Amino acid sequence: MNKPKWVLAAKIEGEFQAEVLRGLLEAQGIPAYISMEGAARALGVNIGPFGEVDILVPDDRLQDALAVIEAYQAGEFENMGDEDSEA
Repeated sequence: MNKPKWVLAAKIEGEFQAEVLRGLLEAQGIPAYISMEGAARALGVNIGPFGEVDILVPDDRLQDALAVIEAYQAGEFENMGDEDSEA
């Protein structure tokens, strides 16, 4: 069985935001991995270039991931789960 090749889907500023996006991708069935500069993580720096977090996905899921990321950035996931509160 071939291991997937992981490719860059997005660069996100801030580890928290990257974790949110990783969770969203995984909820959509897209495996995702986040990678942060080693020195930044060790020092707790999360601003500027040191605050950038790479979101990686398998190369065969890149287009799906990009569509989810675009929808997320457009705000299409903001009201998920609010259906019950509209009564």
